[in-house]
Amino acid sequence: CGGAGSRLRPLISDRPKGMALIGGRPFLDILVDDLLKHGFRRIIFCVGHLKEQIIGRYKSRDDAEYLFSQEDVPLGTGGAVQNALPLVRGDPFLVMNGDSLCRVDFERFYSFHQAKAANASFVLTQVDERHDGGVVRLDRTQEVHSFLEKSTAGGRDDCFINAGIYLLQRESIEFQVMTPPFSLEYDIFPKLVNTKRCFGFVVKSELVDIGTPERYRKANEDHRR
Repeated sequence: CGGAGSRLRPLISDRPKGMALIGGRPFLDILVDDLLKHGFRRIIFCVGHLKEQIIGRYKSRDDAEYLFSQEDVPLGTGGAVQNALPLVRGDPFLVMNGDSLCRVDFERFYSFHQAKAANASFVLTQVDERHDGGVVRLDRTQEVHSFLEKSTAGGRDDCFINAGIYLLQRESIEFQVMTPPFSLEYDIFPKLVNTKRCFGFVVKSELVDIGTPERYRKANEDHRR
């Protein structure tokens, strides 16, 4: 949640993207509540742009241990995870985007990751016409075959959207030494896929993404229904 949120800035110039209000509540509160419901009690925020607001909101809460991996300059999604590794205890560990929500049974996701002996597992959902990013292609064993631009997916039934939720083995990140800024999605994951043992956990849940003004407005409209 450390990104500047430049596309949303016309609507939320006074706060970081994760603090954008959905139904009167910061979006991060919705993500945190979901994690707490599933038993998570140690949460690390990767914070940068207007980080004081996120730190101030969570540092005094006593319903979990909240830690903050702080960025003085933008590190990218990959650099942010790399920067947070000294605070990470678990292996595998869970990584989530701070500007999207997809309901997941985390126990089933963890069991899937362990059963596949995966280096990395990605939560995936169905391709949506509103989605403007790339897609992930799976083979018959649910191993990730490749990353494709959405325009090339063309109604294929083996292509899915990356929901921005990952289980990663620590060594899968540690061996990829790069100088920030760099991206998980574009720099790290394609290399991991080439080494094999990367799998897609497909869910039927809708992906709620507040990364653009249009999606942010829709998320608020949907919340009011």
